[in-house]
Amino acid sequence: MERIQETTTTRQPPKKRMTYEEFLAWADEDTYAEWVNGEVIMVSPASRRHQDITDFLTAVLRTFVEIHGLGRVISAPFQMKLPYSGREPDILFVAREHLDRLRDTYLDGPADLVVEVLSPESAARDRGEKFYEYEAAGIPEYWLIDPTREMAEFYVLEGKHYRPRFTGSHGRYESHVLPGFWWQVEWLWQDPLPSEMEVLVQIGGEAYIRHLADVLRHVGGDAYVRLLVRHLTEKDPQE
Repeated sequence: MERIQETTTTRQPPKKRMTYEEFLAWADEDTYAEWVNGEVIMVSPASRRHQDITDFLTAVLRTFVEIHGLGRVISAPFQMKLPYSGREPDILFVAREHLDRLRDTYLDGPADLVVEVLSPESAARDRGEKFYEYEAAGIPEYWLIDPTREMAEFYVLEGKHYRPRFTGSHGRYESHVLPGFWWQVEWLWQDPLPSEMEVLVQIGGEAYIRHLADVLRHVGGDAYVRLLVRHLTEKDPQE
């Protein structure tokens, strides 16, 4: 995890240890920091590519989850309070049955899925401290996306330990936590990134098209829906 920095200034971490509640009161929306065992850990600002991939993943996951009524997808900055730390994952998913854990400024307990997009500064922490913290907290699924190496790692909790389900640069990964959600890993390395709508049509199929038709009907009536149907059924004249 890293954060993109525009005009904000870097705050100095407090020298004294603090409770999690004191940390929440101290940190604001422009503070790039996490809380670990009473200490504040400052986090480096993100690169543009890191943010693009995070935004792309968030948009696709959020739409899929909303269509199927599975819960909530939240992107940083948003804290996740674990037994001995307050982490700020790049993306977290909270299942419908666990939405009571959500507070105004943080998630009080583990998410059901966490995504961290790595940077050179955060890679060791995301693969080390956070990996074991998320495992111990019982987070069922953990994704590590490494844009620098163009490598993705997907872990699923089996018993008390994470087991790798997929590691690589290319191929299809099917989520354990999100029923019906799958992902072509190579989409993440494209420049520019693929269209979110095209990806959702492939992943969501008929359910996403029905959702899109409902949105168009609400905005512009059946005429817009007919345009969508025509666009989906017409062939490229050069084919």
